[in-house]
Amino acid sequence: MNKSYYAILMAGGVGSRFWPISTEGFPKQFHDMLGTGDTLIQKTFQRLTKLIPKENIFILTNARYSDLVFEQLPEITKRQVVLEPAMRNTAPCILYASLKIQKENPDALMLVAPSDHWIEDETLFTKNVQQAFDFCKKNNALMTLGITPTFPNTGYGYIEYDRLETEESQNQEVKEVKQFREKPDYETAKAFISKGNFLWNAGIFIWSANDVIEAFQKKQPKLYKLFESGISVYNTDKETDFIQSHYEQAENISVDYAIMETSDNVYVIAAEFDWNDLGTWGSLYDKLDKDISNNAVVNARTLTEDASGNMIRTKKDKIVVIDGLQDYIIVDKDEVLLIFPKSKEQDIKRVLQKVKGAFGEHYG
Repeated sequence: MNKSYYAILMAGGVGSRFWPISTEGFPKQFHDMLGTGDTLIQKTFQRLTKLIPKENIFILTNARYSDLVFEQLPEITKRQVVLEPAMRNTAPCILYASLKIQKENPDALMLVAPSDHWIEDETLFTKNVQQAFDFCKKNNALMTLGITPTFPNTGYGYIEYDRLETEESQNQEVKEVKQFREKPDYETAKAFISKGNFLWNAGIFIWSANDVIEAFQKKQPKLYKLFESGISVYNTDKETDFIQSHYEQAENISVDYAIMETSDNVYVIAAEFDWNDLGTWGSLYDKLDKDISNNAVVNARTLTEDASGNMIRTKKDKIVVIDGLQDYIIVDKDEVLLIFPKSKEQDIKRVLQKVKGAFGEHYG
């Protein structure tokens, strides 16, 4: 394997739309959401090891999840876990990790990937990442993998692209990004799809350590200066103290806003692999196999009558009897039972806040 290939696995999110399974203390990336025997972070780590040396995969997460990371990925070392002492969105933590990696290997090529996405065809995923690595090695490029839309989804941002025609590119699938577009309304999403040059923004990035740090230096000089001032202590025993005293000063900003949307060297590859961001119970329902009544079931043993289109998840082998429910989310976890219409799944975050207010913060 190429020792200059690195990955940053983003594992700091809370995943509140998957409540009550996903909580602030135990978020969705550390759960076996699909009943496969592996948690989402375990599955993602295994997928990356097909191309990237295991020791070069860094886990970027909040300090409160450190024990969970080591418990679920016992093969990694302390060096590979990059802890955020405060939540400051994706730009600060990516810059911080990039500076650490660049100091260790100035020739590093990096993949940044969420830990909670589901990708079925891992061979095609590896192929597309290799294409991106090859391009970024030869070009000053900030690369992203976009997903070909299958319907006018209003829950994703979109990437509008032009086709890249240069002699440097030996991969005709690489396209130059024209602009990033915010989550659209339904009519706008339909217009995007009809134009044929729009992709869903999956939040998967590839670049060299040098190029992404240069982008931060140009586009976010204040943020760059904050983290660059710690270069001398990165990868040493003094790093933790520096981060504890400086990290909270960072602006809360996403990597998209910080560098991707304003840079002129941004490219995209339309991913060939099947992809699901597993952002809601509905997206999980779409991904799972269904029973004869079109219910998606994880762990439970079910007896249903006049019940269809439901998402059902319980502890292992719990018996669930349902009569007369259509298109509901039914999730049983410890002291919490959620029975909620799939059509209102975006309201689960609001409901969670009500539950916390009524019964206590520990329920979220």
